[in-house]
Amino acid sequence: MTATAQVLDFEEYVRTRQAALLRSARRLVSDPLDAQDLLQTALARTCDKWDRIADKSLADAYLRRVMINTRTEWWRSRRLEEVPTDVLPEVIGVEDGIEQCADRELLLELLWALPPKQRSVVVLRHWEQLSTEETASALGMSVGTVKSTLHRALARLRSELLSREQQWQQDTHEEPMSRPTGLACLPSACARPVAPPTVCAA
Repeated sequence: MTATAQVLDFEEYVRTRQAALLRSARRLVSDPLDAQDLLQTALARTCDKWDRIADKSLADAYLRRVMINTRTEWWRSRRLEEVPTDVLPEVIGVEDGIEQCADRELLLELLWALPPKQRSVVVLRHWEQLSTEETASALGMSVGTVKSTLHRALARLRSELLSREQQWQQDTHEEPMSRPTGLACLPSACARPVAPPTVCAA
């Protein structure tokens, strides 16, 4: 393929996939302008390597990796210090199971209360669906640190959700399990999320 054809092919890819790619960028940064900058930076870097992507069906995965690496560079340089989750309701898919959970807003509130490192691991591991190794690479951590951080984060979420559930039962005088518990929202610490995500036993 000639250089001109490569450029035209890349431009067509961007035209058809830009909206989806921007949603991916919004998963990593909350500010719309930062998301635009992140996507444009990743597109520029990908354009230079477009001819090296032999299987163009993998282009989305390649570009998402570039966005994660770029965001990590920003994070390490203190430009962006965390992976925000305030836009998750807008961009996550039904397949994550969270859309069907009555306590989604509560879970997102509790995610925001997590320390930035724990929240980053939960978001990348379960909403971006990265593997443990990919999450470690993106955040500059060891695999062991990712696992222990994820375990602590999910344990903290479980504990807080249980506390909120018990308080709700006391306030409403309802029997336990008379309503869907917020624990059903939590992803598993043991595997990549499936629909609906569950909580692994500690």
